[in-house]
Amino acid sequence: MNAAHEVTFTQQGMWVTEQLVGAGTAYHMPLLVNLDGDLDADALLAACAALVERHPMLGQVVVEAEGGLRLVPGAEVPLTKARVTGGVDAAVREEILRGFDLEKGPLARFTLLETAPERHVLVFVAHHLVFDGHSKDVLVRDLAALYNGEPQTPLATVDHGAVERERVAALLPEARDFWKSRWQDPGETVLLGQALRSGRAGEGRELSFTAEPAAVPGLTRFETLLAALHVLLRGYGNDRVTTAVDLSTRPKEAAGHIGLFVNELPVSSQPQVEESFLSFAVALRAGLREVYRFRQVPLVRAMPRIRPHAALVPVSVSYRTRHDADPVFTGLDASVEWTVSNHAVRGALHLQCVDGPGGLVVSLRYDPEVVSDAQKVADDLRLLLERATFAPERPINTLLNDTLEKRWVPSPP
Repeated sequence: MNAAHEVTFTQQGMWVTEQLVGAGTAYHMPLLVNLDGDLDADALLAACAALVERHPMLGQVVVEAEGGLRLVPGAEVPLTKARVTGGVDAAVREEILRGFDLEKGPLARFTLLETAPERHVLVFVAHHLVFDGHSKDVLVRDLAALYNGEPQTPLATVDHGAVERERVAALLPEARDFWKSRWQDPGETVLLGQALRSGRAGEGRELSFTAEPAAVPGLTRFETLLAALHVLLRGYGNDRVTTAVDLSTRPKEAAGHIGLFVNELPVSSQPQVEESFLSFAVALRAGLREVYRFRQVPLVRAMPRIRPHAALVPVSVSYRTRHDADPVFTGLDASVEWTVSNHAVRGALHLQCVDGPGGLVVSLRYDPEVVSDAQKVADDLRLLLERATFAPERPINTLLNDTLEKRWVPSPP
């Protein structure tokens, strides 16, 4: 990527947000690869260097040039190794919290920590400007192949920003009509009696749980989870529920590329307590599929009066499905931590979900200043998800009363 390529709309929005309001570490995307055994550390760092060469997006920065924003090469991506003499968690945290120079770069780094004889942790951190959730799979897969000496098929160079602009231009008139009749400022979201309005990014905490919800005919697991979240928010006192959802915009030609291919869009509903969970979830699915038609179009392009923000609404969801087991590093016992906390949150509550061979892992990132009892939120969501998928024909009010220990009271008409 030697020529200056256009940024995508998501990169443009993220860069503007960083310039105007800042995001702290909310856009830091960490990944840990635990490696036990006789590791060839120099070979691994050489594989990291080859990975950066294969995926030049990792070495890019965003600059103002030619009347717009362009991607150009930044400072060299650092590949370092260190021996940990104190706590491993503290060393990892330090790497995650270390800031990025958005103007000069680099926007990614690899740090190999030796934690004990024949025990290492590779800490990778990238800024969201050049990396997304699916990129984690690409990175670990290609890194393992490079370390193992496996041949790699060259990747075609694509100006993703220019290609995206053509797609968005074709969809924009219809998208404007679509959102004009549907988008409204959601105002506050009530959570455990607390009114949430935050669209900022700030310090966050994290807790997680693993779920194995039963399959619901006609629904994907993501649709089921989103419906359960909307029902729970209805139970907390929200007649109209709006959450933001991160949708992939990755085209086929970018399937093997590292980069940022995500668009955050709102999904709204008005759960009726007398209807069954299944009936509501099917209707929510239909509405979600309508939003999918315009997943390539950023909301701010269709509704340009929306101000720069780190979070579109207080509660948001990202969901990624992994079908394969963790890649194999020859001669090593390797495991990957896919949902590592960046110690920040965009908005008040963000659910980062990875649905893989080990089950559905839901990581709740939350602002402790406004979410007073995140553990209860996690417990309520897990229980509601379990009960709703076990008996999806049950009415919503019955599910809520059972889940919320009969403390739920419907809003007055």
